[in-house]
Amino acid sequence: MTETLAIGALDVLLVVDIQNDFCPGGSLAVPRGDEVVPLVNRLAARFEHVVLTQDWHPTDHRSFASSHPGRKPYETIELAYGAQILWPDHCVQGTPGAEFHKELRIAHAELVLRKGYHRDIDSYSALYENDHTTHTGLAGYLRERGFKRVFLAGLAFDFCVRYSAQDAKREGFEVVVFEDACRGIDIDGSVLATRQTLAELGIRCIEAANW
Repeated sequence: MTETLAIGALDVLLVVDIQNDFCPGGSLAVPRGDEVVPLVNRLAARFEHVVLTQDWHPTDHRSFASSHPGRKPYETIELAYGAQILWPDHCVQGTPGAEFHKELRIAHAELVLRKGYHRDIDSYSALYENDHTTHTGLAGYLRERGFKRVFLAGLAFDFCVRYSAQDAKREGFEVVVFEDACRGIDIDGSVLATRQTLAELGIRCIEAANW
């Protein structure tokens, strides 16, 4: 679906986790993740207000398979807050893998929000940790800035983009996802499940390539 939308002062673009470890060659590479960078740059130039998110894990984060002897990446375990997929070590604080992709050029971004820095809990969403109760502070920031509509692009469509979109909707914002400016990991049909869930919530997924 291609749709033209008028972007104004009450809109914000949330650019999710376009970091080296999520791009080809990274430790948790999203297939073709780097392809979104030129499109995201073009989109960002259309927005007065942009927020970047950055996965930012300590070395011994509980979501890492390496923190659980005998476990392998992509297995699922139960933690205090529920089911947790175990990931390869990624986006470790201060490492090249945690840096933004070198071609991402959004100098006018007004906020870089780091998430996933609590050792014992993962954070897919930019608004809540995975317990769905611990705030990152982004919802309050968006609300205090007076934003009404949140647009999303980035990595990965079926994890951090999905849960950020859901939580933004939960917080009362109108939400739009530029799906062609995202790429998914697609674990056990998670991309299709994401599309279905977003549709059920009334979150529009639109194409940005010709926008």
